[in-house]
Amino acid sequence: MKYIDEYRDKALAEKIAREIDRSSTGPLSFMEVCGGHTMAVRKFGIPSLLPDRIRLLSGPGCPVCVSSNRFIDRSVALSRRDDVIITSFGDLIRVPGSSSSLEKEKAKGADIRVVYSVLDALRVAKDNPLKRIVFLGIGFETTAPTSAAAIRKAFEQKMNNFFLLSAHKIMPPAMEALADEGVKLNGYIAPGHVSTITGTGIYKNIPEKYGLGCVISGFEPVDLLQSIYMLVKQCEENNPKVEIQYKRAVKEDGNRKALQLLQEVFVLADDWWRGLGVLKNSGLQLRETYEQFNAFTMIDVDVEETKEPKGCICGEILKGLKNPKDCKLFSAVCNPSLPVGACMVSNEGACNAWYRYNR
Repeated sequence: MKYIDEYRDKALAEKIAREIDRSSTGPLSFMEVCGGHTMAVRKFGIPSLLPDRIRLLSGPGCPVCVSSNRFIDRSVALSRRDDVIITSFGDLIRVPGSSSSLEKEKAKGADIRVVYSVLDALRVAKDNPLKRIVFLGIGFETTAPTSAAAIRKAFEQKMNNFFLLSAHKIMPPAMEALADEGVKLNGYIAPGHVSTITGTGIYKNIPEKYGLGCVISGFEPVDLLQSIYMLVKQCEENNPKVEIQYKRAVKEDGNRKALQLLQEVFVLADDWWRGLGVLKNSGLQLRETYEQFNAFTMIDVDVEETKEPKGCICGEILKGLKNPKDCKLFSAVCNPSLPVGACMVSNEGACNAWYRYNR
């Protein structure tokens, strides 16, 4: 099968691993900032193929993981209104808030519907004209264009009962924040799906300002190993830059149509990231033209005082300072069946990936 079997070839993977071992001379730490990479690294056992002097760290690449408890608490509060139907992707409804979750509210009778696309949420709005339909927009540059397309469609069709609660974020501010905080890194395994939209330009500042290389990677074992090899070569040659390993999907200029749509519908705003706090111009909120669809401003709710789960070190894990096994709650108390923190909920979360593949 094209682009699957070739990138899972055992002999080729072992050959690249040997080249990594031969080419690297000193301790190196590389961080992936994509939830899909986090899962793939653990699923395929990539660390076991590398020499001990090369460490792989999981960063803030899982949208569910980095979203704030405040966002979950507001979603819960909205779900308690009789005139509101919440639409959301499946993993988000299981994220614990300060005192409840959307899953618990659904069990109590709240109208919360799992959708596979924001277009499904638009259909729910059309079928329920007397209800306010709130779509929980979450994700980075990969999923934000679909929310933008839905907002524009709702605008064109003059819908008055569809709303977006946006937790959409962009990736570069988080990558820069990690470098600013002094997290010890030698380069980034840059996100593949995000980069299909953005292209390479968003990472330009990382090598220039911080001396950290960025290699945009695919998701198969050979993809990841080749990306690590490319980063090793950059470090050994002292030549940090932005490179594309995932050339079968990523182009330098990205998806121009999607980028234009993002610019039309959204404006950059300060946003909160788990582990990193508030990052300037890291979030996407609706422009004034589309304010009528903004659930934050158009639907009033009382949101409880936000609290973080005791003992959870998800923030430190997302910064690469600790790994899931450093958490006292891991496995015994916090697991996919009964998650305490957001990193255990999503399939792209570091704790979830470690639980499934590294126990």
